[in-house]
Amino acid sequence: MSPDHGARRSRVIMVEPALTQLAKLTASETHRLDRAIVAISVNPELGTEVPGTLLRDYADEVDGVRVIFFASALGTITIVAYVEA
Repeated sequence: MSPDHGARRSRVIMVEPALTQLAKLTASETHRLDRAIVAISVNPELGTEVPGTLLRDYADEVDGVRVIFFASALGTITIVAYVEA
């Protein structure tokens, strides 16, 4: 019998616009954003589809963060295009 494992996480990659925004965040904002990135990596179907694109828009009202991203066809890679905290 194999041991129970947690949900498989996708590999997260940030592209230039997201990296630029990330560099402007405080430590507290980065921490809040990190929780959202982990949630997305576990479930790349979070958020809402942006009509006419492959993008998804995830906003966490509790932590006050927003992430625009898309996931590969198999959900193994998540590409973050924009972050806001």
